[in-house]
Amino acid sequence: MAFGIVSGMDYVGRFAPTPSGPLHAGSLVAALASWLDARAHGGRWLVRIEDVDRPRCVAGAAEVMLGQLARCALLPDEPPAWQSARSAAYEAALARLRAAGLAYDCACTRREIDEALVHAGRTHQRHGERVYPGTCRAGVPAAYAGRAARAVRLLTLRDGRHQHITWADRRLGAQAQDVTDAVGDFVLKRGDGCWAYQLAVVVDDAEQGITHVVRGEDLADNTARQILLQRDLGLPTPAYLHTPLVLGADGAKLSKQNGARALELADPVAALQAAAAALRLPLLPAAATPGEWLQTAVPAWAGIIAGSQAIDSPPDSPQRARKETPS
Repeated sequence: MAFGIVSGMDYVGRFAPTPSGPLHAGSLVAALASWLDARAHGGRWLVRIEDVDRPRCVAGAAEVMLGQLARCALLPDEPPAWQSARSAAYEAALARLRAAGLAYDCACTRREIDEALVHAGRTHQRHGERVYPGTCRAGVPAAYAGRAARAVRLLTLRDGRHQHITWADRRLGAQAQDVTDAVGDFVLKRGDGCWAYQLAVVVDDAEQGITHVVRGEDLADNTARQILLQRDLGLPTPAYLHTPLVLGADGAKLSKQNGARALELADPVAALQAAAAALRLPLLPAAATPGEWLQTAVPAWAGIIAGSQAIDSPPDSPQRARKETPS
């Protein structure tokens, strides 16, 4: 499937890693795709360090990642932004959602949520979404009186109506998700004070003027939640493109959680060539420096977005976002 260029606006793209360890091969694929898409559009490319999930962050990892990007000549057009410095912006967004009656405190434990789901005949599947059953939607139950809130959630069942989101992914095509049914009232802020990814990324994309999001296909399922939040906060929705995943030997997405090795950069050009192969770019000639290689890669990517070539996942890709079903 070819994907298209989006015109009529100044392009601003970004790469936004979590500093839970060094970049690995899958990280470089996402970084390269977002950089190439920005350059092919004649736009700007930013880097944002998504370090709000403090327990996952490793001291010094962000600096290591920035060094790895520099070794590959993937240099942002502005100094990197850090989510950990933006708590006030997230607080302001949450206050707006509360004022609109769209955010509420939840006192449920994970075990209580699981028990409620079992009682409703909806058992949580491993690696699947834990769909919140709405226990605290109308207020914290009396049985939980005096208990501190364990999360702040976004209301997704509104006047009895589900929130059904449709969008067009530049690679995956027409997509749809009933957020109320598939996710439920999702978390905006955790009980430990950490901001949830969904709220932080939406606020930051708007603040930085991001017009195009290019990221791995494993994040496609987050898109509907983010579009819903964008609408609730009156923020623009970027164009989305989700790239093929890099899979490990076990067939699962390559990640730090399943033991992905740190990116080997003894030969940065070879690392970039491997990332380009994962993106289904045509074989590009070797170059003396990463910068020279990147200059040959931009036209190849431009050919893809012009529709002359194709980029796609294997048909059995486990993380593919659900296509919209024609009515």
